[in-house]
Amino acid sequence: MKAEILVGGFGTRLRPLTLSVPKPLVEFGNKPMIQHQIEALKEVGVTEVILGINYQPEVMLNFLNEFQDEIGVKITCCQETEPLGTAGPLALARDKLLDGSGEPFFVLNSDVISEYPFKDLMEFHRSHGGEATIMVTKVSEPSKYGVVVMDEETGKVERFVEKPQTFVGNKINAGIYLLNPSVLDRIEPKPTSIEKETFPQIAAEGKLFAMVLPGFWMDIGQPKDYIAGLKLYLNSLRKKSSLKLAKGSHIIGNVIIDETAVIGAGCLIGPDVAIGPGCVIESGVRISKCTVMQGVRIKKHACISGSIIGWHSTVGQWARIENMTILGEDVHVCDEIYSNGGVVLPHKEIKSSIPKPAIVM
Repeated sequence: MKAEILVGGFGTRLRPLTLSVPKPLVEFGNKPMIQHQIEALKEVGVTEVILGINYQPEVMLNFLNEFQDEIGVKITCCQETEPLGTAGPLALARDKLLDGSGEPFFVLNSDVISEYPFKDLMEFHRSHGGEATIMVTKVSEPSKYGVVVMDEETGKVERFVEKPQTFVGNKINAGIYLLNPSVLDRIEPKPTSIEKETFPQIAAEGKLFAMVLPGFWMDIGQPKDYIAGLKLYLNSLRKKSSLKLAKGSHIIGNVIIDETAVIGAGCLIGPDVAIGPGCVIESGVRISKCTVMQGVRIKKHACISGSIIGWHSTVGQWARIENMTILGEDVHVCDEIYSNGGVVLPHKEIKSSIPKPAIVM
C-alpha cells in the first residue's frame, strides 16, 4: 500500500521553530511530527510514502534518507513548483500513487496528531464500497470549522457546511483519508482544494463516507494547539501504560524524558512535559506543560510553563518563562529574566524581560 502526506508550505504558524527545520521535522513528543505518521502507516502495511512538498525538500530528504533505512519504508518527495492546495499534490504524484493493484491509498495532512486507527479505517472503507473515506472528529464549537453532515448509521456524507451559524452537526474533517485510485481521475495538477472541490463532488454522487475518529485528535500546526496536543498524546500513552513515561518522586502527571537528558536534584517536572535528548536540567528547576528540545540547558531554579524551548537554547538561573513563550533555536535567556509570551527568533540573547507577548527579532 501507498500513502501521501501533504507537507505543503512554510509552516509560518509554527515560527520561529520552522525557521530552523521544515515543520514535519519539528519534534513532537521527542520525535519528528512526520515520524509518528510514517510509523503508524508502516504498521498497517504501507511500503511507500510520498511527501507532497514545496519548501526545503533537500532538508526533508536528508533526514528521510536516514530514516527510511531505519524504518524500512520507501520515502519519496513530489515537489510542487507552485502551491497546489490540498488536492493538486495528489495529481502531481499520480504516477507514484498508482501501481496497478487497484488498492486504495492513504492521504494525511502532516499537522495532524492522533492514534491513527488506520486498520479500522481500512475495514470501514472495504465495508461500504464507496470511492473515498474521510475521518471526522467531534468538536465542541463547530461554528469555527467546516462541518461534515453525515448519516449517523451508514457514515454516508450528505454535504459540507462551512462555519455554520445554526447547528447542523459537530463533526469536522480530521485530515486523514483513504481513497480509491479513481479519485485521481477527478483531480487536475493545478491549485485545487480536496475539501471544497473534490469531496463535495464525490459526496453528491453518494460515494463519500466518513468514519468518526476514536481517541484524541489535534492539528498541531500552531503553538497553542501543539501544547494542547502534547497533553492529549501523553494522556494516550498513559492509557496504554506506555513504558515511555517517566517515573519518580520529581515527576507529576505525564512526562517523557529522553534517556540521554540529565535532571538535577530537587527538580519538579510535569504535568505534560517532553524533554529531548542531551538536555541538562539543573537543580531546583520547575517545568510544566512544555516541550524542551534537543540540547537545551535550563539553569538552576528556573521556572518554565506553557512554552516551547527550541534546540540548543539556554534558560538562565531564576528565569521565569511562561504563557506560550516560544524560543527558536540557539536562544540564550539571561539570569532572572521574565518572558510572558515572548516569541524569540533563532540565535538571540535575551538580556531584558518580555513583560507582555511580543516578537523578538
